[in-house]
Amino acid sequence: MAFCPLDYRYGSQDFKDIWSERGRHERQIDVERALIWAHWQMGRVTEEDYRIIEAISNPEDVTKERVSEIEAQTKHDIMALTKAMAEAAGDAGWCIHLGATSNDIVDTAVALQLRDSIVLLRNSLKKLIKQTAELADREKATVMLGRTHGQAAVPITFGLKVAVWLDELVRQLIRLDEAEPRIAVGKFLGAVGTGAAQGVRALELQELILTHLGLGVPLVTTQVVGRDRYIEYVSWLANVACTCEKILQEVRNLQRSEISEAGEGFDVSKQVGSSTMAHKKNPIKSENASGLARIVRSFIIPTYENALLWHERDLANSSSERFTLSHASTLCEDVMEKTCDVLKNLWVDEEKMRENISNQKGLVMAEKVMIELVDHGVSRDDAHEIMRSASFEAIQSGEELLDVCARHPGIASCFSIEELESMFEPANHIGSSIELTVMAIEKARTYVSDD
Repeated sequence: MAFCPLDYRYGSQDFKDIWSERGRHERQIDVERALIWAHWQMGRVTEEDYRIIEAISNPEDVTKERVSEIEAQTKHDIMALTKAMAEAAGDAGWCIHLGATSNDIVDTAVALQLRDSIVLLRNSLKKLIKQTAELADREKATVMLGRTHGQAAVPITFGLKVAVWLDELVRQLIRLDEAEPRIAVGKFLGAVGTGAAQGVRALELQELILTHLGLGVPLVTTQVVGRDRYIEYVSWLANVACTCEKILQEVRNLQRSEISEAGEGFDVSKQVGSSTMAHKKNPIKSENASGLARIVRSFIIPTYENALLWHERDLANSSSERFTLSHASTLCEDVMEKTCDVLKNLWVDEEKMRENISNQKGLVMAEKVMIELVDHGVSRDDAHEIMRSASFEAIQSGEELLDVCARHPGIASCFSIEELESMFEPANHIGSSIELTVMAIEKARTYVSDD
């Protein structure tokens, strides 16, 4: 019976394949093979021996089950792997693991897992960017209430709200592309990072192995890859999860019954919102992904603590990293996919948006009138006080702010009723919202145009 929710509820199979026991095993075998390939290139191992090792360097010839049997005796996972490979290689097995220490294999295999994860994460992020750009384009001129402190502020367009999400997602893509060369890095300089066991050509050997595997080459290491690389990776995952939850939190708030301006798609033909309240259409996917985003961020603290190793290394990080890297990677991709699905199926009620503006009785246009007063020679402070007084009068009386303004001497003396009515049209106070949205869309599309 499955125990971990990742096994039966969350995450894509592609990520599970990368971070599964088999995924780890396959990559460790590939690293051991690459070591012998490099020795062959440098003349220390014959081509015949390498070809034998190359032929058995797969999980069918070197099975995880056999490695586990040996590990049960040795209590050491990499020693068990090398013994299993040596068994399969026969006489050619003499050179397996030659000059290496366990973390040369472990950390370099993890670097392969990180590299492969970044490919999938980048694909999911680009998909989300495209979907967000499409939504921003569709809604670029849709006028709605802007809100600050949970209160009605001034008009905005829904497109501009989405454009803010979009530009943040583009920054996340830029961060990932900048960070990848620092993250997908292995190491192969032995027990404490000196390269002594590899001989005078140790640096050449390390570069051959890592470039052959498509990984970055570190300048210096201890026995392990610097965990600042993992900190940067998990921090990026947490950052993206935060962006997604910010988007989903806004969707959830806009879907509130008393706002009801936009929300998550709902299949009314068969979907159930509540087991007892038959009318409910809950934002379940947004809530689900928001909860997972919090789990992703929770891995930041152990990731930082895993960087605090004694001297040239200890083993306190190892067990923790089996959770942090695998779970954070898998769940972050799941969060992005669900966010993309929510935005793809998002409903937007423009009529309700206009109604909610109207319900404010013109108060959200007080700033517009204040600015116009200044343009007619009233000082900014005086204009602000006039509109503050008029606004609170309208609130107290329940009148439209337009009516209060129309009879206020300081306002009526500056504007005709037609001019005032024009000022109270919300679409006349959205500034550069549409232009900004278009700019964000164009920028985003240049970053994903290669697809």
